[in-house]
Amino acid sequence: MLDRIAEASAWNVVAIALGTIALALIYGPLIWLGVMSFSAEPLSGKPYPLTFAHYGMLFSNDKWHVPFVKSVVLGLVVALACMIIGTFLARALVRLKRPGGVLFVALLPLFVPGLTIGAALFIFLRTTLDLRLGMWSLFIGHMVWAFPFALLLILIVTIRFDVKLIQAAEDLGAKPLRCFLDIELPLLMPGISGAGIFGFLLSFNELLRSTFLRGSETTMPVYNWAMASAQQSQVPIVFSLSTLILAVTLPLMGGLFFILFARK
Repeated sequence: MLDRIAEASAWNVVAIALGTIALALIYGPLIWLGVMSFSAEPLSGKPYPLTFAHYGMLFSNDKWHVPFVKSVVLGLVVALACMIIGTFLARALVRLKRPGGVLFVALLPLFVPGLTIGAALFIFLRTTLDLRLGMWSLFIGHMVWAFPFALLLILIVTIRFDVKLIQAAEDLGAKPLRCFLDIELPLLMPGISGAGIFGFLLSFNELLRSTFLRGSETTMPVYNWAMASAQQSQVPIVFSLSTLILAVTLPLMGGLFFILFARK
């Protein structure tokens, strides 16, 4: 008995240590990015001396405003599409006798490299169909990437849904639309909301597919990549902008996850 307790404690220590290392690798660089955004010489790796000059240059430069707005709008559209299409498809999948084939095809883009998907869509849309690329092609590329994640999240709550609730409501005379809005949708909402959040974040941060499909449009990741790769003097401003985006998105996402999942 004592040996089992000692063995369990050892495994718990290993699990805590590995978890701590993983969290440090995730959040350590993000915290360091915030610190270095105030450094006078961030590329030197030294946080001192501190300065607000990079933030001043950022706010005096309006070139990033349009790419930022385009990324936000595109992310919201992708999130909405993921939520609606994912809900319809997930509800249909759980009613199929053999959903494996359809599910495999829907999730396959998860395992295809982003450069491959981007190049394939570019060849098909631009070279084969001779279409002018722009926001619509970016939407397609982002949907191909974000939709499988959204579908998985909605499937988790859809599989757990008890269809007997619908049958009971129908026995009492409720119409299918009323059953969906009053019973099914509220119970599926955590998964649907999570799908929207992931859809927005994946679209907002998407770069690989966007480089092939953007045409003359510039999104926020493309703008940051262009500034960081072409002009070394702009790198501190990119650090400041990235820190501001983190300072806004992380608390919002944390609060949303708390409301949807942790408060219950």
